[in-house]
Amino acid sequence: MKKIKVMSELAVENLKPEILFWVGCAGSYDARAQRVTKALSTILQNVGIDFAILGTEESCTGDPARRAGNEFVFQMTANQNVQTMNMYDVKKIVTACPHCFNTIKNEYPALGGHYDVVHHTQLISTLIEEGRLTIEGGAYKGKKITYHDSCYLGRVNGEYEAPRRAIEALDGDLTELKRSRANGLCCGAGGAQMFKENEPGDKRINTERAEEVLSSGADIVAANCPFCITMISDGITAKEKQDDVMVFDISELIVNANGWS
Repeated sequence: MKKIKVMSELAVENLKPEILFWVGCAGSYDARAQRVTKALSTILQNVGIDFAILGTEESCTGDPARRAGNEFVFQMTANQNVQTMNMYDVKKIVTACPHCFNTIKNEYPALGGHYDVVHHTQLISTLIEEGRLTIEGGAYKGKKITYHDSCYLGRVNGEYEAPRRAIEALDGDLTELKRSRANGLCCGAGGAQMFKENEPGDKRINTERAEEVLSSGADIVAANCPFCITMISDGITAKEKQDDVMVFDISELIVNANGWS
């Protein structure tokens, strides 16, 4: 993978990329999510999309703060991000996190941040349809792949088809979970629940979701959110099935299929 461009470095040369890749907190600091960041960057570079990141100028979108009720922190971080992106005259943004996607797309306009925001599965699906992204066959032949709808891409933003079109471009067998699409089950992390202690109850949500995954007989779970990947992986590990069922972001599946590193 080539060196990734940074907006501040391009600005010095009076250059603007085609698209800003919003990495997000998970994609920047979580070791598992960093692999998704690398996978998406690899795809963008291989299809020839000119992109850049904000680097150290990128702050948290403020999503967890707002969901947890701290509007003050949200306004501080969000306004800072809007000012930074407007300074660079950002027009289009791609992100691998549905929470970042939702916040920048639907909540930043009220703060003066008006951008064309796409989730990475939407961009990947479009690239496949346009023939700009081709997927080599064979890597998942005979593998049963199921897909977990993340809340913030699915129910909140109504996007169910783009991730499935991307998965169908692979040579695996896509099978739906018992609860999917508008009836999908949350992984248990959204709404800042990721950072809270357990509440009274009989079962963790991610455990229940992991049980549905295991009952599907799938070899692979495809996801589109760093939080979902963590929660489902933890649930499967709690069932001691981590060697039988693998959890991947859709971008990782495509990179693996093409043998890109």
